[in-house]
Amino acid sequence: MKRDEILDDARYKINGPRAKDYGDAWENHQNVAKTWSVILKKDVSVNEVYLCLLALKMCRLIVTPHHEDSAVDICGYGALLGEGKIKD
Repeated sequence: MKRDEILDDARYKINGPRAKDYGDAWENHQNVAKTWSVILKKDVSVNEVYLCLLALKMCRLIVTPHHEDSAVDICGYGALLGEGKIKD
């Protein structure tokens, strides 16, 4: 995939099917943050959820460096993180 295709795919996924399947990304990841807060017994912010998900995708790329979906997801989570900083 070329860079524009990766970015377009990430844009499509976070604004299209995933938004339709899971609802608003911020609200969904707020629920993740609340759940992780209970599990970890410490407050977890939505931005920390995005950072952890980015780290997860990077770890996966270490094992499978040519896995396009992980690269696309990194772009999507990065965009959501950038957008979310204002809200957190």
